[in-house]
Amino acid sequence: MSQIYDIAVIGAGSIGTSCAYYNAKKGADVILIDAGDIADSTSSRSDGNILVCDKQPGFDALFAKASQDMFPGLEKELDYNIEWTQKGSLYLTETEEEFEIASRFCSDMKQCGIEMRMLDHKEVLEDEPYLAKDIYGGLETISDGSVYPIGLAYAFALAAERLGAVLSLHNPVVDLKKEENYFSISCENGTILAKNVVNACGVRAPLIGKMAGLDIPIRARQGQILVSEQTFRVARRKVHEFGYMLTKFQSGDYERPVSERVKRNEVAFVFEPTASNNFLIGSSRSFVGEDIRSEIDVMQALAERAIRFFPVIAGIKVIRAYSGLRPFTPDHMPIVSGTAIPGFYIAAGHEGDGIGLSPITGKCMADIIAGEETFMDLSPLSFERFSN
Repeated sequence: MSQIYDIAVIGAGSIGTSCAYYNAKKGADVILIDAGDIADSTSSRSDGNILVCDKQPGFDALFAKASQDMFPGLEKELDYNIEWTQKGSLYLTETEEEFEIASRFCSDMKQCGIEMRMLDHKEVLEDEPYLAKDIYGGLETISDGSVYPIGLAYAFALAAERLGAVLSLHNPVVDLKKEENYFSISCENGTILAKNVVNACGVRAPLIGKMAGLDIPIRARQGQILVSEQTFRVARRKVHEFGYMLTKFQSGDYERPVSERVKRNEVAFVFEPTASNNFLIGSSRSFVGEDIRSEIDVMQALAERAIRFFPVIAGIKVIRAYSGLRPFTPDHMPIVSGTAIPGFYIAAGHEGDGIGLSPITGKCMADIIAGEETFMDLSPLSFERFSN
């Protein structure tokens, strides 16, 4: 009889590789399955930010901070250079109204233990001298950082392999059935048997869910990014507009003073310097299925918004553009839980936070499968919340 693994993790992005690692760390026999290679999809098309600043006060922020706090020790634990840096991040406010909204947000986050501070007009320009001179103010989040996202997924996968996990890559899942006490996973390269399954397929989690008879409410939400040529240091760390929060959560009555093109493409300014002396410009949000083509109208909106905040970059060339797909859920929160099918678990729906939330997601999933108590009540992430 074929080996029956304790756990089969489907999906080798940052979430799936983390789940494989933390389960293997507990001594489970793990197999990691993917239709392509490690970080072959969304994880390779992200900017690698590890943020708390873009979370809602309360559970969302606390869950993200717990994950963020794991990163400083990950490089040593995984024995892999993930390029972790922690320079903080800066939100920009264009108007007095935005500054007041950000100030209330800052106060609420500080009550959750998140270290933030407001910067006035003078302080913002001292912090980033190349900013447009009419920027009203800003909000600094001290703990925010970034990693090399592909490196993070490889770090988790290779560390899991050293612990005995099997990597079954370039092996698409074509069917999945629950037998009496194990799952039969039909793949292109043969059948894999496992007592438990973790669906960590991101935007394709609904396809695996459908095989198991589950309707998983995850949709692909596209985002585009511009990449600059190598140049001087425009900014020392991540800089983005506070309007990013409004476009991410689509809440509140505040209307940003933006052009029709920016509004139409749901563009909010995000600037990320890289270790290669260029920078990334984002971000857009749109529902276009799994289309990852870069659209010129979106690219122009991204450039327009970036020049508004950093006029100096108008003369810097863009060398390429790319798109990725965020696994979006209706309440913007991931699913990290079991299901009504014993042994079938979901770790997906992290939208643009999969890289940042990968360590805590993997650890919690390993605790859940082992029947151990998680570090906090994870009911807000339960799959059951969508059946109410």
